Amino acid sequence: MASAAPKPLTGPKVFIILVAFFGVVIGVNVTMMKLAIATLPGTDVDSPYAAGLTYEKEIAAARGQAARKWQVDAKIQRSADGGATVRIEARDAAGRPITGLKFAGRLERPTDKRADLAVEFAEIGIGVYGGNASAVAPGQWDLVLEGDARGERMFMSRNRVILN
Repeated sequence: MASAAPKPLTGPKVFIILVAFFGVVIGVNVTMMKLAIATLPGTDVDSPYAAGLTYEKEIAAARGQAARKWQVDAKIQRSADGGATVRIEARDAAGRPITGLKFAGRLERPTDKRADLAVEFAEIGIGVYGGNASAVAPGQWDLVLEGDARGERMFMSRNRVILN
């Protein structure tokens, strides 16, 4: 039996092979680019310059908070329906309950700012504040608490919590 002679490599075949190769490479790159952009949570700070200008204020606020020696204890619990309950107890340096603060809080996802949830607090007892958040997914969160009095931030904390 005679074997068939190999077909010669012609210009049009080389052109088709090159177009197919680069078509696949470009197609994969476009797909990966679209997936990366769709899942990107965005920048951490919108304006690094503005954040740098407020840095001194943050240092002064942290020193003031440390000088007050407040003891703020926060407990968070996730319920079966997916909500979360946050309870804060605030005491001054002498251990007396602190009343009249306006607490605001956030549950922040460490990996995706789009999943952040606000928590509104109300004073439910003397020096005790409570708030709720709905649709809290299980996993790691940062609990950010800010306590204001007379329009001035008196307390701020950020703590990593794991909710099951």
